[in-house]
Amino acid sequence: MKRRPPVLATLVVLLAVAAMIGLGIWQLQRKTWKEAMLARFAAADAIPAPLVIAGADLPQDAGFRHIRWSCPQTSADQVVGGTNAAGQSGWAHVVLCIHRSGDAATLLPVVLGWSMSVAPVQWTGGVLTGIAVPGIKSGVVLPEASALSRNLDWHIVADPPLAGLAANARPDLHDIPNNHFAYAIQWFCFAATALVIYLLALRKR
Repeated sequence: MKRRPPVLATLVVLLAVAAMIGLGIWQLQRKTWKEAMLARFAAADAIPAPLVIAGADLPQDAGFRHIRWSCPQTSADQVVGGTNAAGQSGWAHVVLCIHRSGDAATLLPVVLGWSMSVAPVQWTGGVLTGIAVPGIKSGVVLPEASALSRNLDWHIVADPPLAGLAANARPDLHDIPNNHFAYAIQWFCFAATALVIYLLALRKR
């Protein structure tokens, strides 16, 4: 007599397989979104004229744009690992630009430039041109956000460099990971493996 598959176990496996397939489809959707974002960044990077920005906030379409922006006040220099325009390893010098409105402050990291020395440099602010990059510069320490302190999820790489420093490496679109297709394949493989293992287990009952 042929035994029926256990209902509860079968339901659990099918739900797990469906969830893994759903995650794979979601990763494919993320791949499409990431490719569109990278295409926008590439188009923005090709625009030579700087985008003039007034105030603290950067618009959403500023990613990889050359911008002209005012930094009225700065923090002390932070020194983090970096490379110069020739690919040589050394130190990137970063300050936090501070825009104040009453008691509230908005902070945004600016990479002033690069050097072989960890000795801090002085730059007290002013109008700068550079490339706006989404995300905080790796290694930079920001104060904890609060009702009176807001950290923008951007950083600017000064171009030309400031404070007598050498040019930092230009932001590279290839540094932005786009591995969603590989993740999707992994989830589909997990789903197929789970289904095959369960079918083999049923055959041995």
